[in-house]
Amino acid sequence: MTCRTCRVPVLTQFASPDLVGAIVEGGLDPAGDPRWPDSGAESPAEYARWSGHLCGMACLRMTLGPGAPSLFALRDGALRYGAYTDGADSDGVIKGLVYAPFARYVSEVHGLDAVVHHELSPAGILELLDEGRRVMASVHFGIRHPQQPAPGRGGHLVLLTSRTADGGGVHFHNPSGTSAATRAAGLPLPVFERFFAGRGVSLPGGALND
Repeated sequence: MTCRTCRVPVLTQFASPDLVGAIVEGGLDPAGDPRWPDSGAESPAEYARWSGHLCGMACLRMTLGPGAPSLFALRDGALRYGAYTDGADSDGVIKGLVYAPFARYVSEVHGLDAVVHHELSPAGILELLDEGRRVMASVHFGIRHPQQPAPGRGGHLVLLTSRTADGGGVHFHNPSGTSAATRAAGLPLPVFERFFAGRGVSLPGGALND
């Protein structure tokens, strides 16, 4: 599905968008997602173990646009560059996304000028958007419920694609959005800031999807 607001694909980190709510808030085992093969995973078990960690790969898929590799093909590339840790050195715990190796992977393999922003202000986000870039921003996953107090900042990635129509907020795509309205959403900047960790990765926008 292409977003009517920004013309960027709206994708989730799970194979079945209609099951995202059941998985992330209802306790459904991702292995029960009947569309798991669409993710590129080798098995339901692999899909279940990794799908909750692939918000960054979903953001990259949205940026790459139609014809982008599968979630797990992108994950494999990111793993080769060390953007995720999954092995004996991490006690088998999945860790990532690590921004610097991810940016190298995106630049060298996909030809995108990826820039890491360790300190990024809300105003800085607007400047990047005005320059035509997109921003993978670190937010708390609770951003899907902006009417509630923010439980924290960071830990999840969303793709910011443009300002809102009034110019004072941000339009973004949330890979773990539980409804159409939360998968492609707009928030005033002060509300977004409550969930934002002040860091992210910017990517070029426009040409790949226009």
